[in-house]
Amino acid sequence: MDSHGAGGHVAGIRSKFPNKVPVIIERYEGEKYLPPLDKTKFLVPHELTMTQFVTIIRNRMALLPTQAFYLLVNNSGLASMALTMAQVYRDHQDDDGFLYMTYASQEMFGC
Repeated sequence: MDSHGAGGHVAGIRSKFPNKVPVIIERYEGEKYLPPLDKTKFLVPHELTMTQFVTIIRNRMALLPTQAFYLLVNNSGLASMALTMAQVYRDHQDDDGFLYMTYASQEMFGC
């Protein structure tokens, strides 16, 4: 088990909350329309789907149904909404043990 720096901290979180995924959500740099979240760190139940998670984040921001909202995983693109948080975490977790997500009002990631 690796315990350097933040990694040790996450290991502690993971052992305390084995059924939760540690997620850090940040606003996309240059985002003008969506408000900042009141917190950036979330512990999310494994079985929650991306659809449910997006709904939770939208509700936290009190977005209107018409407001576009994209949640990008690891700055690399959109995860399938059908995936559970456990699956997304397994595929995209960072070396420090967190799953990083960025939100934006537009799909800014073509290519």
